[in-house]
Amino acid sequence: MVQRVLATDAALDLIKVLQAKHGPLMFHQSGGCCDGSAPMCYARGEFLVGDSDVLLGQIGDCPFYMGRAQFEYWRHTQLIIDVVPGRGGMFSLEGPEGLRFLTRSRVFTDAEAALLTDL
Repeated sequence: MVQRVLATDAALDLIKVLQAKHGPLMFHQSGGCCDGSAPMCYARGEFLVGDSDVLLGQIGDCPFYMGRAQFEYWRHTQLIIDVVPGRGGMFSLEGPEGLRFLTRSRVFTDAEAALLTDL
């Protein structure tokens, strides 16, 4: 099975820390400027998703959504959620940890792309 979104071990470790503090989590990446271009981590239910959002998959038992316009641009890539030192988005839960989530990506191979379901 080809996954549209994955997380590194470092990202999964940070997710566990945040889940212990905040309970169930969710992610959203809007593609807007500034904070919107980074994956944002919220307590589940604190960010309302709508018709303009696409569920890409799960990382660390957390749903990961992306704005549809952003998805159309990135649909040919696999997103790899990682963690780096620094301050995350203003409303993202990882900020106080001194770390921030970061999206890396790679282009799907032709074989992988053929296995993807349309969203």
